[in-house]
Amino acid sequence: QVHLLESGGGLVQPGGSLRLSCTASAGSLFSMNWWAWYRQAPGKEREWVARITAGGVTDVSGQVRDRFTGSNDDSNQVYLPLDGLKPEDTVVYYCSGRLRLVSELYSKHYWGKGTLVIVSS
Repeated sequence: QVHLLESGGGLVQPGGSLRLSCTASAGSLFSMNWWAWYRQAPGKEREWVARITAGGVTDVSGQVRDRFTGSNDDSNQVYLPLDGLKPEDTVVYYCSGRLRLVSELYSKHYWGKGTLVIVSS
């Protein structure tokens, strides 16, 4: 059973910072192909924020590139530092990843349940 668990969301004032984390657990050995962060506001489509490959190569959406960066620290954990937060960044952030269990031939795509970020004074 594969789980992606986000953490680090919460209430922050405009201009503040948060660091979101996503931890993958599977109950058995696995290898990550890539990670990604998405976010979704109520009534809107989910939008891509950042992607981090297993090799650490990061790509960030042009909309937030000047404020958000993506990084991975361990093989089963990835972070998304959020700086210069604005009220419009008040959304649910989702972690996504493609990984392969060592017991399986092919990788699969998984989603976390999201963590809410609220930017408000």
